[in-house]
Amino acid sequence: MTMKKLPIIINAADHEQLSCAVATLRRLSERGYAEVSSLREELARAEIVAPNDTPTEVITMNSRAEVLDLDSGERMKLAVVFPRDANIEQGKISILAPLGTALIGQRVGDEIEWPVPYGRRRLKILAIVFQPEAALRARPGAVISPPRAAHAATLQDRAVV
Repeated sequence: MTMKKLPIIINAADHEQLSCAVATLRRLSERGYAEVSSLREELARAEIVAPNDTPTEVITMNSRAEVLDLDSGERMKLAVVFPRDANIEQGKISILAPLGTALIGQRVGDEIEWPVPYGRRRLKILAIVFQPEAALRARPGAVISPPRAAHAATLQDRAVV
């Protein structure tokens, strides 16, 4: 999925929610489980950090990043979101989509590559425009709490692959 298979960085809260999603898909459908194989692989190679320790140059869930299409030269702003929040017109890419899986955990300066029906696409991460963890750290007294199991279950119930 990525050009370099270096470890990606995922905060513990995101890792827990995404791991629960993958496990639920396995219980619901072998086909659905197979379709998220790339996400499983990314989670397996992730360096897991506390949400408060997430580097500001890393794409996390609900981060908005500016990226450059290395083939067309087009610049885009994309956010990696949970499936229920996906909206391509707004640049919100589902974590279950191949592009969402390719982006999660990547850092500014990284180049990613992923398969598309007509071949492969390549993007370079130029900047993190918004990262929830950084925004919360900027607020005095803010604490990033771990996910609730109910929220993780909701992700599974609404996952459309």
